[in-house]
Amino acid sequence: MMYFDSHAHYYDDRFAEEYEGGADALLSLCLGKSVSCIINVGTAPETCRAAAEQARRYENMYTALGLHPSDSRLVDDIDAALSEIEEMIADKSNKCVALGEIGLDYHYPDTDRARQMEIFRRQMAMAERLGLPVVIHDRDAHEDVMTVVREYPGVRGVFHSFSGSCEMAAELVKLGYMISLSGTVTFKNARKPKEVAAAVPTDRLLIETDCPYLAPHPLRGTLNHSGNLEYTCREIAAIRGISEEECADLTDKNARRFFGI
Repeated sequence: MMYFDSHAHYYDDRFAEEYEGGADALLSLCLGKSVSCIINVGTAPETCRAAAEQARRYENMYTALGLHPSDSRLVDDIDAALSEIEEMIADKSNKCVALGEIGLDYHYPDTDRARQMEIFRRQMAMAERLGLPVVIHDRDAHEDVMTVVREYPGVRGVFHSFSGSCEMAAELVKLGYMISLSGTVTFKNARKPKEVAAAVPTDRLLIETDCPYLAPHPLRGTLNHSGNLEYTCREIAAIRGISEEECADLTDKNARRFFGI
């Protein structure tokens, strides 16, 4: 079986700190073997450059480039950051297939919500102008994320590591969005992701690691990597009553169609 990892961050320092040989050693073990393709996702100009540099070294790695809501608080000149990201997207050598990850993150009480909303809207407008799909981050911000998404009916995208309800997923599907599930679907107390895994239409489902974060059960708390997709795929397959091979195949085909690979 071959799995498509629709969301990863292989430039993260944790790989070098926690795994001998770092990200390159892990990628050599799984990419092109158990993993068919990886989308390496940037979160700010610096990490977008790092993601693209890695993707150029691997035939089956592509990028999504954007300004993450949490990273945006560290950026003083938003105009310059977004201009730089747009320039990177235009450079075909960076292998960019989506704008992201973008969105809202209200997890921390001191979050400047108005600023995040402005940056989110600006990137949705950029995606609309460039004709690119978006990769959306939504943490504790469902209502406001949906407000912005509805404002841009011409934009399509994927909600990564989806944490919303079945009702929210159903509306997103109607709006043309994909739903990506991560290792959280394997957690014993993950009621909503399991319900969503059962309900999402076959042609709108993706899987991801969000590595090095969100390692699946029984590996919670360890360094996550694309080779662990088998746990997520196996759980979703069991929930949907299909074989693991079917789940791997359909999510691979969905990702290739969505990202145009």
